[in-house]
Amino acid sequence: MNNNVFSEILSGLYDNEVVPYLGPGVLFDSNHKKTGQPIPADSESLILAMNDGQPMAPKLMYEFPRAAMNRELKRGRNFLTQFLDGVYGHSDWTRASIHNWLAEWRPHYVVDINRDTQLLDSYADVEHTLIVGVARITASQNRFKIFHYDGKEYLEIDQADANSNIPILFKPMGTPKPVSNYIASDADYVDYITELMGGFAIPQFLKEYRKDKKYLLLGLPLNRDSERMVMSDIVYAASEPKGWVMRKNPTVKEQRFCKRLGLEIIPVDCKDFMDYMIAKEAA
Repeated sequence: MNNNVFSEILSGLYDNEVVPYLGPGVLFDSNHKKTGQPIPADSESLILAMNDGQPMAPKLMYEFPRAAMNRELKRGRNFLTQFLDGVYGHSDWTRASIHNWLAEWRPHYVVDINRDTQLLDSYADVEHTLIVGVARITASQNRFKIFHYDGKEYLEIDQADANSNIPILFKPMGTPKPVSNYIASDADYVDYITELMGGFAIPQFLKEYRKDKKYLLLGLPLNRDSERMVMSDIVYAASEPKGWVMRKNPTVKEQRFCKRLGLEIIPVDCKDFMDYMIAKEAA
């Protein structure tokens, strides 16, 4: 990793001018405490976990939302909630090293598209604001729930009551706590992205706070439309250029997309990044 680029990123992170944006790759070293199996996080591992370890048809293996839509149509929407609660709603997984690193300095604003609770655990003794994405609701156009955490428990609040002066955790794809909400199937993504593009999936206070920030995309593949569309709208109003992507072997499609969006690709993965961090701290 280029030392000058690294110094710029690190300085921006600690000054809260660079926002960590976490994808499934940040959980690379989170494993089941008893079996040692990796936590299902990326698209393929989630599909296999949902289907009792067996691959699905090739067209369904393409992306988790597509496979999840198939299961929703056959077994009902509650099946997906129960499945994701079963995966993420307990503490059987070891902590990911990146989450331990984040917990040491607790950035003011973090976006995490994973559905696990490790980010929330990192702020468990700190007052914070939690934003969770929701989909396919009729009571409101808004596609989010906002919770205030007082250091002990979460309480759902209106966006007018949200405090942007305390840490902001944004879990657009949902999480099992404080209340199970997930964006999982194709139908969820279509609804959520439609309202995200219309401005109804991000609270007003966050729209103001995020202006002119840069982003560090960690463990986020950008070769599927769902992740790309969600990310593009969440980083709206970022500075130019928008930031960096840690991606060891980007595809040509990813390279073109990042160039168009104004994201610099750094050819390392999350393990390389953490190894570099550890070496720098030890030096």
